[in-house]
Amino acid sequence: MSRIRPHVRGSRRLAAAGVAATAATLLASALSPAAVAADRPSRAGAIENAASALLAHAASLGLTSAEGTSVRDVIVDKDGAQHVRYDRTYRQLPVLGGDFVVHLAPDGAYRGANRATRKQISLASITPSISAPKAADIAANALRAVNLGETLKKLTASPQLVVDALHGAPKLAWRTNVTAKDTLGNPVARTVITDAVSGRQIDAWDDIETATGDGKSLYSGTVPLETTVSGSTYQLKDPTRGNTYTGDAANKTDLCFLTSICVSRAPSTVFTDADNHWGTGATADRASAAVDAQYGTDVTWDFYKNTFGRNGIEGDGKGSYNRVHYGNAYNNAFWDDSCFCMTYGDGDGTTFGPLVSLDVAGHEMTHGVTSKTAALTYSGESGGLNEATSDILGTLVEWYADNPSDPGDYLIGEKVVRSGFGRAALRYMDKPSRDGASADYWSSSVGNLDVHYSSGVANHFAYLLAEGSGPKTINGVSYNSPTYNGSPVTGIGRAKLGAIWYRALTVYMTSSTNYAGARTATLNAAKDLYGAGSTEYDAVAAAWSAVNVN
Repeated sequence: MSRIRPHVRGSRRLAAAGVAATAATLLASALSPAAVAADRPSRAGAIENAASALLAHAASLGLTSAEGTSVRDVIVDKDGAQHVRYDRTYRQLPVLGGDFVVHLAPDGAYRGANRATRKQISLASITPSISAPKAADIAANALRAVNLGETLKKLTASPQLVVDALHGAPKLAWRTNVTAKDTLGNPVARTVITDAVSGRQIDAWDDIETATGDGKSLYSGTVPLETTVSGSTYQLKDPTRGNTYTGDAANKTDLCFLTSICVSRAPSTVFTDADNHWGTGATADRASAAVDAQYGTDVTWDFYKNTFGRNGIEGDGKGSYNRVHYGNAYNNAFWDDSCFCMTYGDGDGTTFGPLVSLDVAGHEMTHGVTSKTAALTYSGESGGLNEATSDILGTLVEWYADNPSDPGDYLIGEKVVRSGFGRAALRYMDKPSRDGASADYWSSSVGNLDVHYSSGVANHFAYLLAEGSGPKTINGVSYNSPTYNGSPVTGIGRAKLGAIWYRALTVYMTSSTNYAGARTATLNAAKDLYGAGSTEYDAVAAAWSAVNVN
């Protein structure tokens, strides 16, 4: 359940009384900078520089005296260039699509910005015609509509008044998070955007982001684990990776309101062991699935830290946690931003086994990274890019692990599917349409697909960028990737794919980025990393054209 809930690092509001007052307000609310190294600014220094840029370029950024900003994330490049990501409010209401990234030179000079929307926000009133209870009813009916045949229990809905700048002209809207339990007791949740004047549903999306879906694991063989000594026992808790841990959900589920305020949580009782040798590699031992989950967390942590210098999901060195054995025969796994945790079902044994494979773990943790950076809206083309980001970087986690029991490949979830699923994997990156539903190429209707299927366009791009087009066998798996325009594509390798996509995600993409915007973002990233006109830059352009994003 990865929703946009920015961590405010210091709130700023543009003052109404001219430039001087604006300067005082902006600079007074900026975080006091620590001493800035001569060769590389600190985080606080970057925020201070960005505050000055907001003052000087407020008009070009579309900021008025009615709007406030808060810092969501800061990236400081090795050369000292700074990228500060902001969320925006209008008359103290959150603005959906109001996010933007300010880009600064190493000396703090303003270079430009990426904005989720360029539309001017000017509302005659922020008093809704549709009441909050009416908005809640609309959202509840929307959740029922996508769960036909289910008797939903413990349904709760809570609306929040916002300004919607994501869908056409900015307008007053209700953002309602609605949650319930299905007949098996498993959580269902949806975010519904409703016009606060007309009552028309503007958009809606699932709040549960899914990947359908020394210790002896179920899928990765015997793996190393860092644990914590507690008296005469060991805890499955890793002090070297932010105290990440894995707990037993005891086949229970959550009862939450707003998808973040929980009356009760399924437990996450940390696993313990007497001899520090965990699991048996069989599902009968509840610790076996825990080994997979903890190992997946460890590898994903190491991948982000060693590849991109990112220290944990939020980049602050703090660990998340895992819950395994969630619900009854639960055929899913999900990242939940409200608990900062991954949750894994056991599967029904016919369609899916326990959903704790390495690429699923990498996928779910990457939803957490996305929520803390670009916060790609989970609907339309941006929703497809959100899912693809988790598939792409989750796949790179699997390759990074270099585990002979689960070799790297371009198949998603191949370890967790069972015979009843009818396919060898959840998704296929070389030719996404192999799953019978995903899109190989962009079209004007691709945003109407479920986000797990519209993700195919970016997944296909990523495969082509890494490996190129045409038939080939990699790590014993056969692939044959076509192109929309019939032109061959030469790959540049997985490492460069990862570098380009991660920089695009963390520096250039915003909540409203669509496929055309993703092309621009990855080209900007390639230019930053390798230079305009480089082989890598040209390969990015060719791979996007090969999936009909021009």
